[in-house]
Amino acid sequence: MRVAILAFPRVQLLDVAGPADVFAEAARQLGQPRAYQVQVIGTETGLLKSSSGVRLAVDATVGTHRGPIDTLLVAGSPGMDDMVGDAVLHNWLRRQSRMVRRYGSVCSGAFVLASAGLLDGKRVATHWNSTARLATAYPLACVEPDAIYVKDGKLFTSAGVTAGMDLALAMVEEDHGRELALRVARELVMFLKRPGGQSQFSAHLAAQTSERSGMRQVQDHVLSHLKDDLSVPALAARAGMSERSFARLFRSETGTTPAEFVENARIDAARRLAEESQLPAKRLAGEVGYANVDGFRRAFGRRLGVSLVEYRRRFAK
Repeated sequence: MRVAILAFPRVQLLDVAGPADVFAEAARQLGQPRAYQVQVIGTETGLLKSSSGVRLAVDATVGTHRGPIDTLLVAGSPGMDDMVGDAVLHNWLRRQSRMVRRYGSVCSGAFVLASAGLLDGKRVATHWNSTARLATAYPLACVEPDAIYVKDGKLFTSAGVTAGMDLALAMVEEDHGRELALRVARELVMFLKRPGGQSQFSAHLAAQTSERSGMRQVQDHVLSHLKDDLSVPALAARAGMSERSFARLFRSETGTTPAEFVENARIDAARRLAEESQLPAKRLAGEVGYANVDGFRRAFGRRLGVSLVEYRRRFAK
């Protein structure tokens, strides 16, 4: 299968290298070096200077490329605005979209597909800080603001940067099955097969946002003691502060209230347990610190936008 990755000046290098390494590792695991043949197609000849300054050699350009493509991905770039008005590129993309088995984008590459009219009426993902701009600029696209990647027919789109590897891994699974995808993930030390509808963020990532060691310690305590009393009075006492001062400082440091952080941490843990086990809802609620299963169900739906039953139907192993 020939995989073509479209790159531009100031391309985000990992948008290209990440998916390329996933496909290359899949071919190695299969023992078939030509199972995936990755090539970089540029918008101009010569070496492309990436956003990090590293230069990338292209195999062909949109004007010189010949031969069939199985999978076409458009990489992202901080300079993407320079590409959205390129009529020649748009025509090439529209023509290729009709011929390839599947096509898509990594990160802000979605803007190029959108400007070519290839996201109209489609469910799509992009980097979290660009979702609102994409939805506003291209209202015919149905932007899913928190998804890691989205498949809509032959269109695949992903969130920012490393999510392109999740997208490529999903393609490998589609081609060769879950077992190979897991082997590739393990070899590349990736999170084992993040479902596309999972949030781009987790409470564990949020725990890294506080600059004050006291707040970080409280956050670490929450993440490792989900069954404990994690009320504001209990957390304020742990921080050695009054409840009012603690709540105010926590919000200023993390951008969220203590109660919201606790809920996010508990639901994030419940999400992972729901994917990996068949624990009934009441037991699952207890494992992450909820005494009331109805309250747990409401919090789960509020946080993830789907019920526990629906989440398991989509993402459980």
